[in-house]
This record gives sequence, structure tokens and C-alpha cells, in this order.
Amino acid sequence: QVQLVESGGGLVQPGGSLRLSCVASGRTFGRYAMGWFRQAPGKGRDFVAAINWSAGTTYYADSVKGRFTISRDNPKNTVYLQMNNLEPEDTADYYCAASTLLTAYPYTSIKAYDYWGQGTQVTVSS
Repeated sequence: QVQLVESGGGLVQPGGSLRLSCVASGRTFGRYAMGWFRQAPGKGRDFVAAINWSAGTTYYADSVKGRFTISRDNPKNTVYLQMNNLEPEDTADYYCAASTLLTAYPYTSIKAYDYWGQGTQVTVSS
């Protein structure tokens, strides 16, 4: 079992920044990939960013490339999402996810993840 708890969401003006954190407990954190997804009101859950177990490889949605950065601190069991130059279109609930099992799905796919956090809300508005 893996428990994931997100934090760091809030209200920010366009052009502002936020850093989301996701703390994991349970299985050995340093052995699995982590991802961030988001879900805007009335829409499906979309991929944002992912990072492999060693932090050697990262993946980003085109819409956030150059603005968001995913990172992880394995000794702290934490994955981060630094979000800069936020836009109103970034408004959504943000979820972290863990991919603890061997999967054929790419880390950009929801299907690659078997554990999810409860989400943290991000609102970008003036």
C-alpha cells in the first residue's frame, strides 16, 4: 500500500508561481515512478508531468513544458511540481500518482499508475 498526500495548492494570479508537494508513505518510495495529473471542472484527468524512480528521466505535457518542473527527493519520500508563469488554463485539481508495478503503459498514461492522492486545488485568477 502507498499513501499519497498533496499540498501546496491555492489561489494565484496569472504569471505567478506555486510549488506542489506530494509526500508518499508505504512502499519504498525510491523504487517507483511518480506523476502529476490535473482535472479541470467538467473535464477528464490529464497528464501534466512524470519522473522515473532515479529522477534521471522526466516527462511533460506540451502545455506545461518550459513552465513546470517535476523533481523528487527520495530520502524525503517527496515529489514536487514547481509551476511558474501560471495561466488561467492551469486552474484544476492536481493529483499525484505512483506507478509501483511493472507496466506496459507509458508514464504519460493514467493507466500506468496504481495509487493516487486526494488532490490539491490550484486556481489561477486575477
